[in-house]
Amino acid sequence: MADAPRTVLISGCSSGIGLELAVQLAHDPKQRYHVVATMRDLGKKGALEAAAGEALGQTLTVAQLDVCSDESVAQCLSCIQGGEVDVLVNNAGVGLVGPLEGLSLAAMQNVFDTNFFGAVRLVKAVLPGMKRRRQGHIVVVSSVMGLQGVVFNDVYAASKFAMEGFFESLAVQLLQFNIFISLVEPGPVATEFEGKLLEQVSTAEFPGTDPDTLHYFRNLYLPASRELFSSVGQSPEDVAKVIVKVIGSARPPLRRQTNARYTPLTALKAMDPSGSLYVRTSHRLLFRWPRLLNLGLRCLACSCFRTPVWPR
Repeated sequence: MADAPRTVLISGCSSGIGLELAVQLAHDPKQRYHVVATMRDLGKKGALEAAAGEALGQTLTVAQLDVCSDESVAQCLSCIQGGEVDVLVNNAGVGLVGPLEGLSLAAMQNVFDTNFFGAVRLVKAVLPGMKRRRQGHIVVVSSVMGLQGVVFNDVYAASKFAMEGFFESLAVQLLQFNIFISLVEPGPVATEFEGKLLEQVSTAEFPGTDPDTLHYFRNLYLPASRELFSSVGQSPEDVAKVIVKVIGSARPPLRRQTNARYTPLTALKAMDPSGSLYVRTSHRLLFRWPRLLNLGLRCLACSCFRTPVWPR
């Protein structure tokens, strides 16, 4: 007798990684999953439904979910048969880029409310059932910025660092209940949202920021960031493929980076636990040797680095 499909609840499925992941799982040839693909605004479900095709209403269900609302989380789970979630994928997130002095505390709090507390809220909701059944898998779409800070991404990186610490701590306890946690850490992901965000911040005022910092942000960071996305950026489809393999793994890993081309950049921090090598090298490349940085990024984009990191 075939095993019943595993219920997979995914947050943030209106576009990007969440949409691609939901569709790939729903189209699993062995039909091992029933996907509950959620988003805050159901008015944006058109792209997901079109991509799902015949899977819609069969192996994929679209539902409303605002990870910042207790009531919305409870309502979403009440629509799942038995309220039982076998795999939770915390994917919903928001970005924030710019000079710190020009960012409001409200904007910073919104990043943490969504990226960190939104994930915590979902885990608290599904964990009692997973513990009761002595099985479950919690997948977190983290970031390489949860491993290393990146200039002008201070608050976003902080939210991902918080996720990494929280879920690594929780992973130790949950093994006792046969519940696994996996932190998937993409590097740059080329999406329409990222492109629009970079365009918006390039003309933003950032009141209260000194002229030198604005110059560094607009004339050094933004060009380097665009080069980074174009040279080593992955597609949401490629990242989703890695997550599919993580979910299907018999022994899910705690951490899985998705982009081998980005590995040389994260290796700087691993080479020197004090952090000085990474900070000083990043500073020199961005502020003193920007042409060398661009050349290095183009080298990373060459064919020798095109093999993605797949889970074993």
